[in-house]
Amino acid sequence: MARPRTFDEERALDAAMHAFWANGYEATSTQDLCDATGLGRSSIYNTFSSKHELFQRALARYIDSMTSTQIKILEDTERTPMERLRALFTRIVDSEFECRASGDGSGNSDGDGSEDGGRGGGADGHSIGCLTVNTTVELAGRDPEAAELLARDLSVRLAAISAVVRAGQSGGDISSTRDAGDLARFLNAVIGGMRISAQGGADRATLTAIGETALDALNH
Repeated sequence: MARPRTFDEERALDAAMHAFWANGYEATSTQDLCDATGLGRSSIYNTFSSKHELFQRALARYIDSMTSTQIKILEDTERTPMERLRALFTRIVDSEFECRASGDGSGNSDGDGSEDGGRGGGADGHSIGCLTVNTTVELAGRDPEAAELLARDLSVRLAAISAVVRAGQSGGDISSTRDAGDLARFLNAVIGGMRISAQGGADRATLTAIGETALDALNH
């Protein structure tokens, strides 16, 4: 009979996710993962097979949480299309200020596995950014499995944004006649830029202005 696990696998996965989120894949050592999860090396490898497998599961967990939050905002038909897009940008800005890096370089995880985890650090801390953006920069060109996860997630988010833009164009909420898919890719690129700007220390006013400028472009 298999021995029952004496730890919470989901909590361990959340802790590993925050370690990768704060430090990146390459810079996160096995010892870092042991420290984050409270597990020994044998427990980590017996449960998750390898550092790479653990990272894949952590990235998938992050994507599920982050994307579901964004899709919920974009599919809120109680709001107009522009209100939904503005709410999306507000969520992006808010999340960057809920995800400040702590002084020791860790994400100071609250262990909830959500987009807004990693709270902590002082007001002068930089954002730890978005794990999908961070992974795209670090691994997408050389890790096929990570690239596949990221591409699948991007497709889902672009489809949702495109649908909102198209609804706005049909209802007169958005005056731009550019292709809805092109506008969705533009908005997604702006969001990625905002994430990176937050990591560089951009303040809330700066990020908000970037988002408002992007939304203004939909009516020019």
